[in-house]
Amino acid sequence: MNQDIFGASSMGYALIESQRLERWQSFLKDGIGLHLQHADRNCLAFRMDSHQRRIIVKRGPAEDFAAVGWQLRDQATLNIALQRLHARGITIQESTVAQAAERGVARFWRVIGPKRLAIELFVEPLTSDEPLEMLSQGFITGEAGMGHLAITSRRGKDMRRFWQEIFDARHSDSIVERLAGVTLDIEFFRVNPRHHSIAIAQVRGLPIDPIRTKAQHMNLLTTSVTELTAAFLRCRRLGFEMAHEIGEHPNDREQSFYVLSPSGFEIELGWNALEVEEASWQASTYQGISLWGHKPEKLGAWNQLTTNLGNFGRGLRSLLKPEYSPLQERHSK
Repeated sequence: MNQDIFGASSMGYALIESQRLERWQSFLKDGIGLHLQHADRNCLAFRMDSHQRRIIVKRGPAEDFAAVGWQLRDQATLNIALQRLHARGITIQESTVAQAAERGVARFWRVIGPKRLAIELFVEPLTSDEPLEMLSQGFITGEAGMGHLAITSRRGKDMRRFWQEIFDARHSDSIVERLAGVTLDIEFFRVNPRHHSIAIAQVRGLPIDPIRTKAQHMNLLTTSVTELTAAFLRCRRLGFEMAHEIGEHPNDREQSFYVLSPSGFEIELGWNALEVEEASWQASTYQGISLWGHKPEKLGAWNQLTTNLGNFGRGLRSLLKPEYSPLQERHSK
């Protein structure tokens, strides 16, 4: 009997690799407004709730996501996910004590997911009841998890299958966006009441991926428009470029801004995103990613040209090597 684990998983933490730890500390503590839980020359760790570690930045050359922790409700749910991975021939590695401590969890099980993004499954986070010292008044976490990831892919079908077959992800809706002369198809998937925990974007008709990093952006939700505006102003004052200034999405009605992180991918900070009512929800397709706003900070022909040429060049380079999918690899053998 196939047990449905929808509603029993959520995004738990993000592990980032960067050489720019000082800038990351300024960005997350003084800009976004998180609690700095730990800092040394090789590792930073940040809290936003009772979990000891939600975002970890460790020293390394990648300037990219190293892993994303995925929290399962209980051991029974974890066992189902591990069985599904094993049945598909996907290699599973259990964490060492040191690795688990770095992530702020009791232990985790690691697999290499689509685009070689490591997915680390855990049940028990290490928690703290020490008061939070944050510039922000709070973030939305709980059952819905700490946020969502948006990922660009040349093999959207394989990526969808991974999240649907392992986590019983459900399709929330889709957006068609015209960007720099190409059409982008974006699909949104939920694994709990949060409108989406995973967004998958694919260039229509072209097998290219213009994004260097494993995820295009990571989203966090704050508790009010006042907190959103305050973080926006802090990030600008600290010199962090706004990829997209404050605007509103048509599907989850979230108001948000996108700011470039020290590693080059974007962090979206938002508020007021709707939760899905399963009994009445119907998937829709929207034209355009924004109802209003979300304009880039840098306007003008030269910035658009250099940005588009850079993305086009990365897209061409992406053709030179296949995009990894654990499901695809199994079926191609």
